[in-house]
Amino acid sequence: MLFRRFYEDSLAQSSYLIGCQATGEAVVIDAHRDADLYLRAAAAEGVRITHVTETHIHADYLSGTRELADRTAAELLLSAYGGDDWSYRFGRAEGATLLGDGDEFSVGNVRLRALHTPGHTPEHISFVVTDGATTDEPLGLISGDFLFVGGLGRPDLLEKAAGVEGTMEAAARQLFASLSKLDALPDHVQVWPGHGAGSACGKALGAMPSSTLGYERRVNPGLSYTDEDAFVAYILADQPEPPAYFAVMKYANRDGPRVVGGLPEPDRLSGGELREHLRNGAVAVDLRERDAFAAGHIGGSLNLPFNGSFTNWAGSLLPYDRPLVLIGVDAATAEAAARQLFLIGLDDVEGFVPAGVFGEFSLDPGLERAESTDAAGAARRLEQGLPLIDVRSASEWSGGHVAEARHIHLGRLPEAVDEVPGDGPVLVMCQSGGRSAIARSILLANGRRAINVEGGMTGWMRAGLPFTTEE
Repeated sequence: MLFRRFYEDSLAQSSYLIGCQATGEAVVIDAHRDADLYLRAAAAEGVRITHVTETHIHADYLSGTRELADRTAAELLLSAYGGDDWSYRFGRAEGATLLGDGDEFSVGNVRLRALHTPGHTPEHISFVVTDGATTDEPLGLISGDFLFVGGLGRPDLLEKAAGVEGTMEAAARQLFASLSKLDALPDHVQVWPGHGAGSACGKALGAMPSSTLGYERRVNPGLSYTDEDAFVAYILADQPEPPAYFAVMKYANRDGPRVVGGLPEPDRLSGGELREHLRNGAVAVDLRERDAFAAGHIGGSLNLPFNGSFTNWAGSLLPYDRPLVLIGVDAATAEAAARQLFLIGLDDVEGFVPAGVFGEFSLDPGLERAESTDAAGAARRLEQGLPLIDVRSASEWSGGHVAEARHIHLGRLPEAVDEVPGDGPVLVMCQSGGRSAIARSILLANGRRAINVEGGMTGWMRAGLPFTTEE
């Protein structure tokens, strides 16, 4: 048996290639959109991709299942569940084989049996993997977003991300019922989940790439409940805010992502090309760190540093209906950033402009600067009447915030600019200064004079300034 795990750091996401070296067949499960990654791996291992499947309709990235099936002519296998609203709408047209609970398929000597495990989503299936060349005992469980290392898939995404009201409690009860499917599997079965630490598809996910059912039964808090109501209360509490782009992904993956044939290759833009794209409505996305952006940037540009949070904030803050221009990066970084954007369906990248060059393009009225202050400076400006916007998560806000602040989560800010008080300068704060620097650029692009509070709430508390936990 051949087993390969692929981990996409930008999404905290795992996908798998499982094959039989004796017959040269393989299946890819939960592919992301970079199909070339799996094609290269299969070629290196000397197998051909004969089957492509996934555990559910994903919310945090654009699925590559359809793309990979198209490029390999592999058999497409999809969940038979989901009802009228959440079954795969492209499956019938693509000739997909629909998998029900207990259905099996094989790649050579390796058998995969589908388990219907709804809760995170209604159509969710997991796969019990058996290496038939060795034993009839199950080896592992491709658990998708049903069972994680140290956690369970969240059942509130249809309601909170996709806007399907009144579904999360029922989904939590489905998830509780699905856990009984694990009872028939022995402790030695390995758990191969769809996400790791950092994903918003669950809470408190572990960083280990895999586990065993026996270990999870001992330490996973979600598996400790015998009372359904207590489980529902636990699983719905303290879930993180889902990124705004999750709704876009859910519907696109349900209806069928378009087949594109390969990764984007952004071109370096000349000064004239940059000006033309900006005149035609392109969004300038400045990927430099906040200090460089503050020292001089193109007016109206959004500051999204290319770091570990880039994909999350890009999906939540960038428009899906306008082209993008990447600012302040070299060719290699532009290609890496364009790939991450591509994974979440932001395909229209017109090109890039390197750091240190765009200032020579004679932009009218020239480059702009951005302001910042420390905690003491922010306190003085508060006394002068400047409003303060706190862009942290709800849980961070509840743990302590400046009494005079107004809470607007960063992911909601583009649509909530009108909620920012007044029409003059405004202070913006997060925990340390990174997210609020992004917020600063959003407000600047909307014509507001915004001042970033460097050090954020951490610096505020260290300075001994007053705060509250009251709403």
